[in-house]
Amino acid sequence: MSLAKVFREHPNRRYIEFGGKGGLGKTTFSAATAYWLAQQGYKVLVFSVDPQASLSDIFERDIFGKGPVEIMPNLYAQEIDADRHIKEYQDEIRQKILDMYGFDEIPEEIENYIQAAAAEPAMEESAIFDAVVDIVVGGEYDYYIYDLVPLGHALYYLSMASVYDQWIDKITALREEMQEYAQVAAILEREKETEEDQILAELQDIKRRINTSSSILTDREKTAFFFVVTPEEMIILDTLKAAKLFAKYQVPISGYIVNRVIPPELAEQDIPEYLRHRIEMQKKYLKQIEETFGGEVLTSVPEFERDITGLEMISKVADALFGGEE
Repeated sequence: MSLAKVFREHPNRRYIEFGGKGGLGKTTFSAATAYWLAQQGYKVLVFSVDPQASLSDIFERDIFGKGPVEIMPNLYAQEIDADRHIKEYQDEIRQKILDMYGFDEIPEEIENYIQAAAAEPAMEESAIFDAVVDIVVGGEYDYYIYDLVPLGHALYYLSMASVYDQWIDKITALREEMQEYAQVAAILEREKETEEDQILAELQDIKRRINTSSSILTDREKTAFFFVVTPEEMIILDTLKAAKLFAKYQVPISGYIVNRVIPPELAEQDIPEYLRHRIEMQKKYLKQIEETFGGEVLTSVPEFERDITGLEMISKVADALFGGEE
């Protein structure tokens, strides 16, 4: 099995995710996969949900908060600006309050609450999640490649769909009950009935968007999730634990990619002793990876001589990932 073969044999898997601990090469592989697919003639969007986004660094382009930016023909990259989405959400709430109550300006106590809510740590994750939903349901690209945050946050992100879904179900049920009790009054107050209907319709639309996004992420026919692992004991153990947790959320794991493998043939040359020890250590853990993940290991990528930035280096990684296949 190889990564290129997985893509050829599953052409309907158009939502691609790379996961793993921070610093293992997820962004690099996301960019390289996007590059390889764009070379095949597909229109691809690679986007980051990491607040400390590095797609700008790897593509050597300022793309943060600018929406989809064309990197080369067929290849677009996007870094989500959570702060901007939070501000837009705040402005939307302010406008709805002004419209609903006829205020000329937002009362100070309400404004203080809006500001305090925006400072909640979960607000950033919520804003990112909402932005991802907008991207995924857009349907403008042949492939969507998620550059996921490190594992802990990724699990939180993946659980957000069910949390939102349950919350909206409860709120929608309450709104429907309120509508039943208010039917007689609503006949006399047509404007209020319209307002209630709009709120309920908005909740149902949010639910539809979230369900669309979450169903894609857990659809084995549409989605491929690849774990990035390196030949180190703690990384192997953490990846194994994470794989079990991801299975809990029905995320379809499509395979494992081993990164930063020091070419073993270097041991035949005159090299520093510490490097020889590193090669021996990797040999031990590569065997452990094979025993742990078996046939699900799709490919190994060597340690490169320099940082992966710019299309020339991204192209080299793509060749290593996909075996130079076109």
